[in-house]
Amino acid sequence: MNLENIAVGLPLTEAKKALILLHGRGAGANDILSLTQYLNVSDFAWIAPQADNHTWYPYSFLAPLEQNEPSLSNALETLAQIVSELDKNGIKKENIYFLGFSQGACLTLEFTTRNAAKYGGIVAFTGGLIGDKVYAEHYTGNFDQTPVFIGTSDPDFHVPVERVNETEILLQKMGADVTKKIYPNMAHTINQDEIDWVNKLIFSSK
Repeated sequence: MNLENIAVGLPLTEAKKALILLHGRGAGANDILSLTQYLNVSDFAWIAPQADNHTWYPYSFLAPLEQNEPSLSNALETLAQIVSELDKNGIKKENIYFLGFSQGACLTLEFTTRNAAKYGGIVAFTGGLIGDKVYAEHYTGNFDQTPVFIGTSDPDFHVPVERVNETEILLQKMGADVTKKIYPNMAHTINQDEIDWVNKLIFSSK
């Protein structure tokens, strides 16, 4: 994978940190990249892969896993390749950050929890672990106090709060430092309070 085709922000040769951004269903890389203007990430390389046909997997994230194959496995492999390429460029996992919205948030949580490690931080704007139930046996590793932010609306048409809560519990068991914010009737969007929280918790100067 040639990250030059999808990397913006600081060049990989100059950046010490990288932010992987995953767009939602029906959106694209440029849509999720627009969030960077509101985040304290000017000293990061930004990597925003583009899903085929603007979707990472065809059905709801709550569908049985096999219904979303092979698209789900392909999407997870794309992320694995990006992390590998970042490592080859000298950016280790503790300096890799993940951010996703909606379908991209679900994919962000699924990948990082299947490959738990000490990451720089994880942001899930309206998302939860993928599957008709939470398959705890799919998840390995330890987050070693990686800061994680999950924000969502109650209710949300696409992401039930119950799955968000289940996701929080599992991530905490795996060593993540999770901050969860539930916003009454927020609708399927990202609000300013969420932006403020992630800037304070995850993208603050260190």
